[in-house]
Amino acid sequence: MSNAFDLIVIGGGPGGYVAAIRASQLGMNVACVERENLGGICLNWGCIPTKALLRSAEVFHLAKHGENFGLKIGQVEYDFDAIVKRSRGVAGQLSAGVKTLLKKNKVTHIAGEASFKSANTLTVKSADGKSADFTAKNVIIATGARARELPHLKADGELVWSYRHALAPNSNPKKLLVIGSGAIGIEFASFFNDLGTDVTVVEMMDRILPVEDAEVSAFAEKSFKKQGMTIMTQASVTELKRGKDTVTCVVEQKGKKQEITVDRVILAIGITGNVENIGLEKIGVKVDRGHIVADGYGQTGVPGVWAIGDVVGPPWLAHKASHEGIIAVEKMAGMKDVRPMDTSNIPGCTYCHPQVASVGMTEAAAKDAGHEVRVGKFPFIGNGKAIALGEPEGFVKTVFDKKTGELLGAHMIGAEVTELIQGYTVARTLESTEAELMHTVFPHPTLSEMMHESVLDAYDRVIHF
Repeated sequence: MSNAFDLIVIGGGPGGYVAAIRASQLGMNVACVERENLGGICLNWGCIPTKALLRSAEVFHLAKHGENFGLKIGQVEYDFDAIVKRSRGVAGQLSAGVKTLLKKNKVTHIAGEASFKSANTLTVKSADGKSADFTAKNVIIATGARARELPHLKADGELVWSYRHALAPNSNPKKLLVIGSGAIGIEFASFFNDLGTDVTVVEMMDRILPVEDAEVSAFAEKSFKKQGMTIMTQASVTELKRGKDTVTCVVEQKGKKQEITVDRVILAIGITGNVENIGLEKIGVKVDRGHIVADGYGQTGVPGVWAIGDVVGPPWLAHKASHEGIIAVEKMAGMKDVRPMDTSNIPGCTYCHPQVASVGMTEAAAKDAGHEVRVGKFPFIGNGKAIALGEPEGFVKTVFDKKTGELLGAHMIGAEVTELIQGYTVARTLESTEAELMHTVFPHPTLSEMMHESVLDAYDRVIHF
């Protein structure tokens, strides 16, 4: 194997392997260095295995309520170990698929841990302790991120879990406390709650899912409470008292403290970039609050050194990382009309029950930015397909600029909204106004009709509600 390449990508996650494949398509000689499993956190310990777990919980939930669909199913039980095994199998299958993709696209896979010797030379240490140097005209840093911890809130893998521990749990807890109500925290809370675990969610902010539109957050909280979850907002865990097989959590809420004893705790208080031990300080790459500083094309300021994905900061999403990888590679290849990353057009999805999805500005953010807005909403209960599916709870909300008709944002909660949101994402990318959306024909009967009706509602033309 040659030790000289046009491009070396550090990290084989959804940002790194996509960048490597695109670079190879453009004629570059490419290597991808990965210290663990190809596919990164997303395929192995994040996006994909969590969706496999949530799918099992969804099927279990539906089976328990089979009588609502005219089915006689009888006593429904689950095998927790089998659920976890299926999830790990799905992750393994996709990780192997990435290896095949790299081979198909003639990308050299180097197993090991890379660090900069200079801006265009990397030292890669393999698992057997051997080291080798590799050179490249360009290097992309795609090292991802890991769960954030605080001095008094640290995961041990036994009683206190990070998201990684929660994906291969050592037990099925009867009582669980989740610290943090972002996408990661709420997805795990939803999964365990559907399986019958007594779940408490503690959130420091004044509402759960704090990055979402306020109406979506309020609807989600009401739904989760109806399902049996305990939600504590404006609260923080100040201490974890670890016992033999339980954890007593000291929770402070509005000046009052209480102790809650649970079997396990999940920490979901954010993530921080993997910027250590790769020699960034040696070559002068700037790091700010745990993340590499890079421009909209992924350029770090050090010639030939690029950075993409979670390591450069929010939003910490696989699809954002993949797109950043393509932007960076096409920019370094000198392609014309390469557009810098626009994070305002990146959709966010939370695969809880009910699902949550959004793109663009919330209503409050739009008003704070000085927009005079028109807002439309349409409920699931007004949609024939939703009723037929037995999923009548949720709504679609759209926010428009009153003067120009620009679609400023879209926000959804309900069944399959993570599949619907891309319609509004395309509309924003194409700079569509309410006129184009109104004149688009949506198929019937589909959940997507609610997207049309929400637009119509913003302009007092709603039909079915």
